[in-house]
Amino acid sequence: MAPIAQSELILNPDGSVYHLHLKPENVADKIIVVGDPGRVKEISKHFDKIDFSVQNRELFTHTGSIGNKRLTVLSTGMGTDNLDIVINELDAAVNIDLATREPKKTHTKLNIIRLGTAGALQADIHPGDFVASTYGMGMDGLLYFYEKGKSVMNADLAEAFTLHVRWNENLPGIYAVPCSQMLMDKMGTNLVHGITLTAPGFYGPQGRELRLKLAYPELNHLIESFEFGDNRIANFEMETSALYGLGRMLGHETLTICTIVANRVTHNYATDYHSDVERLIKLVLDRLMA
Repeated sequence: MAPIAQSELILNPDGSVYHLHLKPENVADKIIVVGDPGRVKEISKHFDKIDFSVQNRELFTHTGSIGNKRLTVLSTGMGTDNLDIVINELDAAVNIDLATREPKKTHTKLNIIRLGTAGALQADIHPGDFVASTYGMGMDGLLYFYEKGKSVMNADLAEAFTLHVRWNENLPGIYAVPCSQMLMDKMGTNLVHGITLTAPGFYGPQGRELRLKLAYPELNHLIESFEFGDNRIANFEMETSALYGLGRMLGHETLTICTIVANRVTHNYATDYHSDVERLIKLVLDRLMA
């Protein structure tokens, strides 16, 4: 295989990947990703030692250890467009020889867990609950830009959803990708399980109406009533479908666990959800590092 062109794999003068500023030695095989850069320190304060720190824009990384186990915490910012950068560059850092620009012969598998905040789409899921995402279902169309995209999708789930909510043909194509069952078995015990719907925005795509009227005001109600086997749609957020889809195509294990901060059905809201986020951080660290 010919080396990857400089215009396609952009590196910094120090040889690190372009946006994340990471080299392979800066990346642990256990990774927690969060949207908010401020949350990186909320997690790394539990480390025994921080060996590496770098920030570029909203992309902030700490790599360190708890006991003798290494862990990377990385902020992604919001949206599947940012996840497209983060997951591709994390994979490049560990699976491409950055000196020769050629894929390595030995694949490094990453275990990537997203800790997020989300709005519940079922009346019986309350602020303060933790939701582990069985599927990431994207409303943004990202995976259709990749040749392998369809190979990791659950086409039956995506089609059933599209029919149920009468998905408009002017909107991006729906896709659905399962979580890592290995990580779910390790991390998801006694949590709420359900499909996470990933929206390409916070307001209109999630059914919020301020000064702009919604084109599909009935959509959230239809989402609430959707079921697929034992799965129903538990929550809205903005990153999981890209994490699951890109991670699976690239051979990594992925899981999202979200703290519910609002219920979109009952309109309840956690006015102080920071203690819930801290509870989730401790739970995930205990299970991940066990």
